[in-house]
Amino acid sequence: MDIKLVDSEIKVMNVLWREGDTTAKRISDILKAEVGWNMNTTYTLIKRCIGKGAIERTEPNFLCHARIPKEEVQEAETNELINKIYDGSADKLFAALLGKKKLTAEQIQRLKQIVEEWE
Repeated sequence: MDIKLVDSEIKVMNVLWREGDTTAKRISDILKAEVGWNMNTTYTLIKRCIGKGAIERTEPNFLCHARIPKEEVQEAETNELINKIYDGSADKLFAALLGKKKLTAEQIQRLKQIVEEWE
């Protein structure tokens, strides 16, 4: 992924990924309720995302459309975390996650399935 988003921009994108195409006003209303941002803050972040190519704006009503899929951003952010904190070692990240949380039998089974799919 060539587009690098900061945390606040990802919050805007999360609304679009969850809601689908929606107006800037609706994004602003949702983020005001969720994180307390005012309209100007949200509009500035939307414009930054447009400038980066992550959001496409159309008229009428300043309709916003996510131009990048959530999975692409998740993969890029995960790779950055692995490289920055775990010396590029995904197994160190995996071990850290497993060591910090009590998992249910269902979660353990799902993790086993994921590992088997990778093999």
